[in-house]
Amino acid sequence: MKRKFTFKLPFLFFVMIFCSVFAQKNAQDNIVFGKKYTLEELRKTSGFIRCASSEYEKMLQKNDPKRMTDAQFEAWIAPLIANSKNNKSQSGGIITIPVVVHVIHSGQALGTAPNITDNQVKSQITVMNNDYRKLAGSPGYNTNPVGADVLIQFALAKVDPKGNPTDGIDRVNLCQTSWATSAIDSYVKPLTIWDPTKYMNMWSVNFSNTDLLGYAQFPSNSNLPGLNPNMGYAETDGVVANYSTFGSSTYDDGTFFLNAPYDKGRTMTHEVGHFLGLRHIWGDDYCGDDYCADTPTAHDSNGGCPTTIASCDNPSIYEMVQNYMDYTNDTCMNIFTINQKDRITAVMNNSPRRMELKTSTADMAIPLFANDAELKGEKSCSQSSCGTVSPVTVQFLLYNRGTSALTSAVITYTVDNGAVQTINWSGNLAQNKYAMVSIPTGASSGTVAAQIASVNGTSDQRPGNNASYVFIGNSVPVASTNFTLELQGDPYGSEITWTLTNSAGATLYSGGPYADADPNMPALLTFNWVLPQNDCYTFTINDVYGDGIYDLDGSYRIKNSAGVVVVAGNDFTYQQQRTFKVVNATLATNEITKEKNTFGIYPNPVNDILNVTNISGDTKFEIHNTVGQLVKSGLVSNNQIRVSELLKGVYIITIKNKSISENIKFIKK
Repeated sequence: MKRKFTFKLPFLFFVMIFCSVFAQKNAQDNIVFGKKYTLEELRKTSGFIRCASSEYEKMLQKNDPKRMTDAQFEAWIAPLIANSKNNKSQSGGIITIPVVVHVIHSGQALGTAPNITDNQVKSQITVMNNDYRKLAGSPGYNTNPVGADVLIQFALAKVDPKGNPTDGIDRVNLCQTSWATSAIDSYVKPLTIWDPTKYMNMWSVNFSNTDLLGYAQFPSNSNLPGLNPNMGYAETDGVVANYSTFGSSTYDDGTFFLNAPYDKGRTMTHEVGHFLGLRHIWGDDYCGDDYCADTPTAHDSNGGCPTTIASCDNPSIYEMVQNYMDYTNDTCMNIFTINQKDRITAVMNNSPRRMELKTSTADMAIPLFANDAELKGEKSCSQSSCGTVSPVTVQFLLYNRGTSALTSAVITYTVDNGAVQTINWSGNLAQNKYAMVSIPTGASSGTVAAQIASVNGTSDQRPGNNASYVFIGNSVPVASTNFTLELQGDPYGSEITWTLTNSAGATLYSGGPYADADPNMPALLTFNWVLPQNDCYTFTINDVYGDGIYDLDGSYRIKNSAGVVVVAGNDFTYQQQRTFKVVNATLATNEITKEKNTFGIYPNPVNDILNVTNISGDTKFEIHNTVGQLVKSGLVSNNQIRVSELLKGVYIITIKNKSISENIKFIKK
């Protein structure tokens, strides 16, 4: 992206002084999702970009013509908000949202930034519960007459997408020290996201732009007259924060990495507010509309903690700088309002993926066993599978998911389906803790498949989480040789060229330069490749101006035929290279895969008749309320259960068929 500036001396002197005060690196660091932040905007928030959700939403709207504009969304949701004021939540009470936190790191030990500790993660959940429930005695409590208990609470997931136990903290080594926003959306999120209809996905990352604190994806609509239903970007749905703002120093046990004045967890309280449909109190415009009548109209964002700023409409009423949807310091914030609650309720009742979260049972514990270990492959960061050949050591995470301490485990493994080898591990792991298990492969490419043979001297009682695998180095095992390059350039396409070469240095594919689109972002470019197996490939992208494509959210990614991202990038100056090796898709025969046979129910929410799917033979059911009381039981007749006599609220139905038993949450309207 090309920038040409002509400075007059007084202005340049001012810029130099400002930069020395706020330690800004350079202009391009303050461009996020296409917006360049002004000196005045940064001054308010001590040089930090407090939130980039509004800019992110504008980018999503620009990239997808079917996504609603702000005005269209407000027209759609307005009558639903009015209805929610009368009918309140369809759940009839408190909604618990299951959460998974993806802690993204580059191989650091637990407790070394950005691989934050469990307690730092848990402190963030505590803060959100304090704030959304206006919990008495906590920093989230207020006495404002319009202060609301939103009746939303959050719980770390207890069941993972495969039906196995989890603590809701997903640690992922992606072999890169920091991340630009476009790379997070194009690579990190799609690679790590859990089903967004069952989990609220949160990411703790190390931003390349160290001034950025966080951003969220705004909810989308459904069934708007005149528009095609648009589910939005499911693979990117969630909230993201810099690891140094994830959690609260109030609960610091000495292991947290947090920086004041944004060290009390309010970055995520704010971003989750966007995730649930709230806008900034100034409506992202001078004296703009946040569509909540009980938040006084604010002139603009506020930093610090001012107390006597007159509102736009009434000089006798002050702006609500304590609102979580302002930009004030964490210690200044402590209020959601009644109208903001109404807005969140309407979103939770009607917006895709938000409404499904109400019926998710991922926060409900499943039966645990005494001896249960989980094996999770750690991404191999070695680049030795192309070029110099050297043996690679891979790592697996060994988790204790059982109720007894895990003191020993026998792990068997194969390299490229070769001879079975054995690793004996010993230690002492409490429940949900893990240890690193290193396996020397003696190879520079291929696949290591491993599984748990025994734990604590006996059989593992849950085999469904015993097997995992690691691709050695940058190997890409595939069954199909078809690949796709997706290139999102910046407005200065004439600066960009790229090539793909094989191990012999021959250029197989190339592209650029492209036409300039300044000041707009160009359309996404897609290229199809055929890459034979058992060869190394190097993708090289160049920018002749030396500022890459990332600062206006350009990016690229290479996918295999299954749509899995193989390599991705964006944060570079003159050149960036990514090397990978395509190998045969041969996983070890001892790898275990387990499909979870699931029942289904509809409609949900329900008035009278609950239909049950995927059953056969005699099927029993039990319905419990949220305090565990059995309210109805019997046999499923003609795939239906009558629930008209139940009171409005949330229930758990347990469906039992032969050896299968499953809990499903539903709402009685």
